[in-house]
Amino acid sequence: MQSTLIALVEDKPGVLNRVASLFRRRAFNIESLAVGHTEKPGISRMTIVVDSSRTDVEMVVQNLLKLVNVIRVEDVTDVPTVMRDLALVKVRAGDGATRAEIMQIVDTFRARVVDVGLKSLMVEVTGTDDKINGLVEVLRPYGIDEMVRTGRVAMARGGGEITA
Repeated sequence: MQSTLIALVEDKPGVLNRVASLFRRRAFNIESLAVGHTEKPGISRMTIVVDSSRTDVEMVVQNLLKLVNVIRVEDVTDVPTVMRDLALVKVRAGDGATRAEIMQIVDTFRARVVDVGLKSLMVEVTGTDDKINGLVEVLRPYGIDEMVRTGRVAMARGGGEITA
């Protein structure tokens, strides 16, 4: 099982390194890590996914709170949230018939083609892990040349804001 943590941190050099070093020192494994600016200047938001079957999530939260520059940490695993991942997938598409098939698949998954090359299409898909994994598996027989994923981001639904 995976647990999703949200950490609000000061936007200063070395913060990401300190968080990663904590995971390394304690032998915690990071399944996914996404970091970005928030609506407040000087504050960044980390979405950290850990395997809770192998890691004591409460211990992770307590250790994160001890770090300099960490403002707040929330475990949103059991909170109603919207969780999304982004992937870019470059898939082989040599002839017109293959392109048409791929474009139909892309449309079915509510993804979109963001680049067209002579021999490939680049597809952008946003959604849950299951949705992205499903699209990748359907595209795999065509030949995936390259793929990149952002890592999960999460936000509590409704009035459950996580602010500093």
